[in-house]
Amino acid sequence: MKRQEYKISFEPTGRQVYALPGTILLEAAAQAGLILQTPCGGAGKCGKCRLKVVSGMCPPSANCRPTLGETEVAQGYRLACQARIQGDLVVEVPVTSLFESQQQILVQAASMPPGSAKALSPGHSASAETGHPGEMELCPAISKHFVELDMPSQTDARSDVERLRLGLWPLGFDPVGIRLLRLLPELLRRQGFRGTAVVVDGDLVDFEPGDTSSQCYGIAVDIGTTTLVGTLVNLKTGLDMGVEAKINPQTSYGDDVIARIRKCREDAKGLAQLQRVIIGAVNEIVDELVRATGIDRAHIYEIVMAGNTTMQQIVCGIDPSALGELPFVPVFTDAPHLNASDLALDINQCGKVFVFPQIGGFVGGDTVAGIVASRLDRETETVLFVDIGTNGEIVLAHKGQMIATSVAAGPAFEGARISCGMRATNGAIEKVVMDGDLCMNVIGNTRPAGLCGSGLIDTVAELLRLGILDPTGRLRTPDEVPSATAPALRKRLIEQDGHVDFLLAHKTETVSGKPMLLTQRDVRELQLANAAISAGISILLELEGLKPMDLSRVLLAGAFGNFIRRNHARRIGLLPPIPCDRIRFIGNASSLGAKRALLSVAEKQAAAAIARAVRHVDLSLSPDFQTAFSSAMLFPEEDPGKGCEG
Repeated sequence: MKRQEYKISFEPTGRQVYALPGTILLEAAAQAGLILQTPCGGAGKCGKCRLKVVSGMCPPSANCRPTLGETEVAQGYRLACQARIQGDLVVEVPVTSLFESQQQILVQAASMPPGSAKALSPGHSASAETGHPGEMELCPAISKHFVELDMPSQTDARSDVERLRLGLWPLGFDPVGIRLLRLLPELLRRQGFRGTAVVVDGDLVDFEPGDTSSQCYGIAVDIGTTTLVGTLVNLKTGLDMGVEAKINPQTSYGDDVIARIRKCREDAKGLAQLQRVIIGAVNEIVDELVRATGIDRAHIYEIVMAGNTTMQQIVCGIDPSALGELPFVPVFTDAPHLNASDLALDINQCGKVFVFPQIGGFVGGDTVAGIVASRLDRETETVLFVDIGTNGEIVLAHKGQMIATSVAAGPAFEGARISCGMRATNGAIEKVVMDGDLCMNVIGNTRPAGLCGSGLIDTVAELLRLGILDPTGRLRTPDEVPSATAPALRKRLIEQDGHVDFLLAHKTETVSGKPMLLTQRDVRELQLANAAISAGISILLELEGLKPMDLSRVLLAGAFGNFIRRNHARRIGLLPPIPCDRIRFIGNASSLGAKRALLSVAEKQAAAAIARAVRHVDLSLSPDFQTAFSSAMLFPEEDPGKGCEG
């Protein structure tokens, strides 16, 4: 007998699903295509996945009251990650609980909302938006050649393969696989021995009717812990054809790699689930790019992927559990050889997949791709590469050598674990200035819904500048702040329950109708993330006997880096105290590096050489890391960047 299923309606989206009794509400939301925020990994501690039960029975879980409070529970709010379905439900989904298509995602130097692939105009070169010197080499692994072969005759009875080999001379190719051998007799004769040969890495993989030699494409994919970005590239011209970005659907299982590893380790079906959703998202990117540009997906012959070690192993269906315990060992460092069919990727059935080689520990393919993109391996000066995110990757190039490490910065920079935190989407406060009173920029020019990473850094930097926040990270009381503090700012300090909060927005100004506060705990979360990055930088500099002022440049990579103000990042100690003109934003370096590898076999070879050459520094083995971390928990006493803007 089939078990009864209950209807779950999600308003105001209008989406409905049917779920079995006992199903977690979060899983039902995912079934409906709604990705809810779960920065705590579904532990019921962050409250970011709150939904309101409009009708139906859904008793609060044990975690519900401590996390949401009695008032919200009485109003019908529940934690989606904890609530279990016991009957038909109608639930209201607050916009602040969603990872949705409104999210602002950086693609190279521009932002583009997920779910809206953009076809780029002709003449848009592969390097036009990068801000990096030099052109991309155009020598991809895929080549297409139109041939007109002599028909077989009594005086010319060569085999079909030898006939093709002569027609493609001097290119040459390896022995033909059995799939094409079975198809070749019909393909050649039906097309009158005229058509386009497709050669991938020296393998003859297809023979297409007519002249399709100009229709040769690949996709570069940046597999971020939070965000996926795919770029469709014409492999004949090197031109970008379109870009598409999506939220990584694995965020439903937790906002950092540790949560994903735990899912794989503790759930027998965890790895399969995580791989399925990430492959599904990549295929959605392919669908959007095909729809936006009008190309035939059969003419997409390669996908290049770059991500951290956890993301790359999961997308390949490889268990990342060993990365979750000492000594943090990845399964592979060299790039694995994969076919698109191995991963069920919806491109040409003979297509190839290149996954970037990895350095070690949590320093993965995205870091190697960033080095390829920034040409850090060619630097003759002392240059620091920093990719700020949930997992901060840091690479120091000095005297022709490179050392790299990763730090668990946590998701505070992406708005998680902050009481009013959110991603950089519509409604997020992304810029804060305090001059007499608080002034803010809100993404989308709407009422504020929360505070994203750049806004958090701005707020703390301004509070430090004004003496409202002391170097230990303590918010001062209204009586303790400097006498010159503007009255309007002094009034924003709210004393309650023995601690001080800073009022960012009154309840009449916010989307939720509740006051938006920066709490003492929020400042501590930023200090932890800040200290991890700062300590990682300090250790690498110390290993090479360098001081911050020895750095010729700091290259700031990643989507987040493009939104922060350099002077504020220095004020809180996130970046070294060097002149602002030495700090440069290089955009989505992982995506650019993946594109370089897509366009050039030589760049793939360079990536392999880089992965072997970079020395991995495991900070868990460093006796000085905890000391550096503790020291970095304190904000700088003085502003190292007075007079520096940007």
